[in-house]
Amino acid sequence: MLDSILTALITWIEGVITAMGPAGIALLMAIESCNIPLPSEAVLPFAGYLVSKGVMGFHTAAFAGAIGCVIGSIPSYYLGYFGGRKFFEKYGKYLLVSKKDLEDADKWVDKYGDWAFFICRMLPVIRTFISLPAGILRARKRTFFILTFLGSLIWSYVLVYVGVKLGEHLDKLKDIWHKFDVVIILACLILGGIYIYKHLKHLKE
Repeated sequence: MLDSILTALITWIEGVITAMGPAGIALLMAIESCNIPLPSEAVLPFAGYLVSKGVMGFHTAAFAGAIGCVIGSIPSYYLGYFGGRKFFEKYGKYLLVSKKDLEDADKWVDKYGDWAFFICRMLPVIRTFISLPAGILRARKRTFFILTFLGSLIWSYVLVYVGVKLGEHLDKLKDIWHKFDVVIILACLILGGIYIYKHLKHLKE
């Protein structure tokens, strides 16, 4: 089942980029940055694969990815900015978001400042959802979006470069990836169980 989902997702990603070029990269990366877990780890390497075939330029693909991240971050940021914290303080328990989670986010930003957002843009999974807490914490807009662009640009360059190096071996990579389906499922279940347990404990407290 997971194999079928992954295959369908990757096929769709490849179709969008093939049909739309750099605009397709920007669109998919915007979706990822809008709190929708569309893996950039699948989007950008395929863009790199097309770069290796001469379909588009290396820098064009990387910049398209970074621009898409900024575009997708805008609605997510403002969703958190306008009443976001009040919403999560009132209804967050239904989403397993506790008061401690908000306090931890505050401490993270207090400790690292705006650079926390720059760093998070280069971390898998976290980068997808960072815009919402940035809005909730009312991070300075111009600084946040500049750091979002810079962090996303570095991330995009790395993954596009990976795709370029993979070249003709992209299909082989998929075969290897699919062999780890069971491991992926078990890891998700274990981590998900730990996450739910800890958050239920915090909510009870």
